[in-house]
Amino acid sequence: MPQGSQAAMADSQMRSPAALGWQSLFVRASDGLKLHIRHIGPRTGTKLPVICLPGLSRNVEDFEMIGRAIAEAGERWVVALDSRGRGASEHDPNWRNYDLMVEHDDLHQVLAALGLTKAIFFGTSRGGLLTALTGITKPETIGAAILNDIGPVIEARGLARIRSYIGKLPAPRDYVQAVDILKQVFGTHFTDTPPDAWERFARRTWAEHNGQLAPRYDANLMRPLAELDLEKPMPDLWPHFSTLAIAPMLVLRGELSDILARKTAEDMVARHPNAQLHEVPYQGHAPLLEDAPTIARVTEFIATHDP
Repeated sequence: MPQGSQAAMADSQMRSPAALGWQSLFVRASDGLKLHIRHIGPRTGTKLPVICLPGLSRNVEDFEMIGRAIAEAGERWVVALDSRGRGASEHDPNWRNYDLMVEHDDLHQVLAALGLTKAIFFGTSRGGLLTALTGITKPETIGAAILNDIGPVIEARGLARIRSYIGKLPAPRDYVQAVDILKQVFGTHFTDTPPDAWERFARRTWAEHNGQLAPRYDANLMRPLAELDLEKPMPDLWPHFSTLAIAPMLVLRGELSDILARKTAEDMVARHPNAQLHEVPYQGHAPLLEDAPTIARVTEFIATHDP
């Protein structure tokens, strides 16, 4: 076979869905903290990349299945970021840096390091808040937005529930007990979740460290939450989220969510010139992004709203 044909075949294999695999790299934040990124799919191409931003105590592995599906469906580069103190990113010695504005700066340091000037933003919960902040500070970087169970009105009872377990879960002796713990905490919010999904959830929540299971986030993440006065009204975030009117938007909501009320999600779509709502049945905050209908809806949205 001619050498040129071999090179073409190798390139084809690299780009084929079967050959796609997640890879890791690290970027330094402006203060020197090391941030972890996972990415999948071809880095070059004309299609907008997708930047995936996990929730408060979550990590890049939440996007394992749906990120792969996005990359395979459109030969598109998908990048997921572990915010500081989460996943494989370094913990911050100063817990007060677990702050949205600091994390917003981290995000844009990463985008600059990767050479990304425009992307489709896919944010779960806190990742959606980072997306809304980007709509204020750098709207030109948002080609489209997918918000997973977050909006301009955050229900206080949901925040209270999150505050009750962040950094406070007991240490499981093994993944069997880890699943039991998750079911005790989240069972009423995820009522039709198969056993294999619970196990994946457990493995995304704890990792083995020195022979024991430890949370995959810094327990100090709970300290900013502890300072919140949930007796006071939550701040009005409608002006922040209104900036996302510049781009198509898909709102994902868990049917059993106690963070994003159905009325808020419906109002988000009604106020936006080009928005859609997809509700995930039998799931609460935040949808796991593993069910086939949600994956299909997200990949379809991306395919039809790529500027």
